[in-house]
Parts: sequence; C-alpha cells; structure tokens
Amino acid sequence: MARRALLEFEKPLVELEEQIEQIRQLARDSEVDVSQQLLQLETLATRRRSEIFAALTPAQKIQVARHPQRPSTLDYIQVLTDQFFELHGDRRGSDDRALVGGVGRIGDQGVVLLGHQKGRDTKENVARNFGMASPGGYRKAMRLMDHADRFNLPIISFIDTPGAYAGVLAEEQGQGEAIAVNLREMFRLRVPILATVIGEGGSGGALGIGVADRLLMFEHSVYTVASPEACASILWRDAGKAPEAAVALRITGADLQQLGLVDRVLQEPCGGNHWAPLQAAETLRMALLEELSALQALPVAELQQRRYEKFRRMGRFLDDGQSPQPASSSMSPAA
Repeated sequence: MARRALLEFEKPLVELEEQIEQIRQLARDSEVDVSQQLLQLETLATRRRSEIFAALTPAQKIQVARHPQRPSTLDYIQVLTDQFFELHGDRRGSDDRALVGGVGRIGDQGVVLLGHQKGRDTKENVARNFGMASPGGYRKAMRLMDHADRFNLPIISFIDTPGAYAGVLAEEQGQGEAIAVNLREMFRLRVPILATVIGEGGSGGALGIGVADRLLMFEHSVYTVASPEACASILWRDAGKAPEAAVALRITGADLQQLGLVDRVLQEPCGGNHWAPLQAAETLRMALLEELSALQALPVAELQQRRYEKFRRMGRFLDDGQSPQPASSSMSPAA
C-alpha cells in the first residue's frame, strides 16, 4: 500500500501512526495477540485526526484540497459508473488531457461525465498541465454537453483546477472566448446539470464547466475567484499573506453555502477524501442520484428558468449593504 503524504498540520499523528505500524508488524511476525492495543491506538488516532480536521483554517483546507492523493475526476468516474467510454477531441484539432469526459452509466441512468484531471506525480501533472485546461479543453467539454443535450443525458461535472491555463498560446487560441461561450451555452441546455467541487475550484477555469442547476462541494474543497496566493500578491504585494487572503475570500464550503453560491456541502471521511476514497465516492454517488431525481422531475422550461434565476441571484446584497441575500432554492435539501 502506498504511503500517504502527510500535511504539516497532520505531523502530530506521525508518532501514533508509527506505533500502529510497529504493532501490526509484531502481529505479523509472531503469535502475540495485540488486537486490544491496536484497537486502542487506532481509536486514539481517529479521534485526534477528527479533532484536527474539524478545526481546519481556510489555508489548511486549501492544502487538503490540493493533496496529491486526493481522488480525481477519473477516480470518481471509475467508482461511480458501471460503464464509461471516454471521448476525445474538440473537433478543432486538439484533445486537452487536462479536461476529460465521456459517456457513462450510473445504474440504469445514462449520463455524460466530464471534469478537470490532475496528475498523481510530476510526470503525469506535466502531461495533464496540472489540471489547467486550454481553450481546446473547454471546447471539448462544450461538445460533450451538446451531445448530452441532443440525446437527453444529464450532465455531471467535476471541478478541480487552480484555474484555466493562462499561457500566451492559450490566450492566442481564445481562452477567454472559449470559457465565455461555455457560460452562455450551458444556460440553454435542456438537461439537468450537476457540478461538484472535488478539490480546488479556481476562477473562470472552474466556471467553464460550473454553470449547474445544483452545485455540490466536499467540505474540504475550496471554491474561489482567485487563488489566495494571487490575491495576496495583488492586494499586499506579498504572497506570504495567502493565509489572510484565504480567510477574506471566504472560500470554504460553509461560507459559500451561507452566501448562497453552493447548494450542498458533502461531508468527508475522517482525515479527508484521500483517507477513504471509496467512502467519499459513495457519499457523492448518493448525493448525485438524489439531486438528479429532483431535477428530472422538473419540466424543461422550469429547469432552465430556475438555472437562470439561480445565477441572477448570486452577488445580490440587501439595501443596507451589510449582509448578502442568499440564493436559496425551494428544492434545496439540507446539507
């Protein structure tokens, strides 16, 4: 089993994890019954891990969202679907590996799934461009969504990107235009759209596949207009103030749900999704099926109108200018 990468705030757990591993090794090498000691240490480690993750700061949540072993789009697709056929190309000469998608089946329901894809190591991250999609990636996503609309298949998207690729070539190829077209065209689609922030959702790169009827978010994911590092560099000309920027940006699921930008926050296993990816996938599967059932009961015209009104409400403030007016929906279940 691959060793889990520990984050800085998880270091207090290192000694306990080492003791647990030593006792397991002892049990393998001898006939000594150590089950009681092992149970006590594992219970203690679980409790301490739970206490640490219950008190994470926004800056620490970013570290969890960026964890190299956090489940990716293809990881979730593999577990969620009974069948999946990846489709390639934007039909304009490119096939961006930072944004993947295809046709699949969850139980008896056919769906189109797409999302940002990061790598597990440096080599794969370079090949996937660290999950930062090019214009071709967003055009491929729009082609797949048009396919879903044509064949009446619900759309499920997974958001996990620090932002769209901002290189010179991407700008020359029309990065802004590609994202803007997606924002416009997703409003006209006649099928339900479900989006989930599974890691970090950054800037227009996230919005390019995020115009959804229901936006879900894992509790240790983040969703932001700009990375805290970029925000700190702009406001204070000091990237070292990123933790302060993370607080000010209100990037956590709890904050965004209060502001009416996120519809539902999904609880993660103790220690984050990278500790129990199958449990995380099952949580997501149940939530997606529940939300999809509610959306499919709506007439097409009402579905489109609700989507339009949902985004029109975002950013609206009360007259006193002190508190936001949440974009609540009558069909929103408790998170």
